Amino acid sequence: MSRTLTIPRPDDWHLHLRDGAVLRAVLPETARHFGRAIVMPNLVPPVVTGADAAAYRDRIMTVLPDGMDFTPLMTLYLTEETDPADVAAAHASGLVTAVKLYPAGATTNSASGVRDFDRVRPVLEKMAEIGMPLCVHGEVTDTEIDIFDREAVFIDRVLDPLRRATPGLRVVMEHITTQQGVDYVTSNPENLGATITTHHLVINRNHILVGGIKPHYYCLPVAKREEHRLALRHAATSGDARFFLGTDSAPHTDPNKESACGCAGCFTATNTLSILAEVFEQENALDRLAGFASENGPAFYGLPVSTDTITLTKGDPVAYPPKIDTGDGPVTLFDPQMPLHWHVT
Repeated sequence: MSRTLTIPRPDDWHLHLRDGAVLRAVLPETARHFGRAIVMPNLVPPVVTGADAAAYRDRIMTVLPDGMDFTPLMTLYLTEETDPADVAAAHASGLVTAVKLYPAGATTNSASGVRDFDRVRPVLEKMAEIGMPLCVHGEVTDTEIDIFDREAVFIDRVLDPLRRATPGLRVVMEHITTQQGVDYVTSNPENLGATITTHHLVINRNHILVGGIKPHYYCLPVAKREEHRLALRHAATSGDARFFLGTDSAPHTDPNKESACGCAGCFTATNTLSILAEVFEQENALDRLAGFASENGPAFYGLPVSTDTITLTKGDPVAYPPKIDTGDGPVTLFDPQMPLHWHVT
């Protein structure tokens, strides 16, 4: 078994950087290993126009530490008032890479999301025309639908009709968590990809609930049954180019996680590559890690694979800090509950 693995420098196709003091603290944790990242727009207020995206990109680059090379790929938050012309202009300029669809109320800071999908059809039609990807948080928010079923219902009720009504629209199903999500991607070869997070390869819903509530494993979409985790591991390690890494690394300060109404999100930016190497080794698929982390995402987005490389070396377990300090309070790093033997060197 090789003790070193060199792959093209990875990209993160779903990342939360937040803003202010948290942005300043967590940005280096991604930029240390990743060359590019699709940056989520669900700030308060959200990033809804090209001008908003330009301002947010400037704030990111202002706090990027000297000597770090990182490119934020900006997104726009889709609302029922989004202007198709503004979207097209921001994309044509190279400023904005994708548009993000949040069903209203689905996750953190999603109150401004879409309720009536007919009202965003002109934007989606324009995006299909210009080849601009739509990144989808795939859950319904109906109160009568069990939280563990919301992804599967979204596929049948919203996503499939949306794609059929907008031929040519390129869609990324973000952070899929179910066998149904995997099956939908593999049965639809045209214009469809999916990101899989690091933490959903590691945890199932027992990690959140058994032995007391574990708030740092609570995320949205919520982790599901073990059968779904195994389906995700199979998809990620299969070599299928439609699946690629999107960590959904989502920092929240500890007081906001460890509260009576704790925020959803797992912060994985710091140790993702060590965890992925461990998972892929467990699945006898280390030769496919480069595809998942470094090659499949650029192929979907029409971007070149990085010419830089990183090397992972297997040795004694690597020690990561349990928390990242920010000016707003500590952020707890995701604990995979297994030794991590792969170091990024």
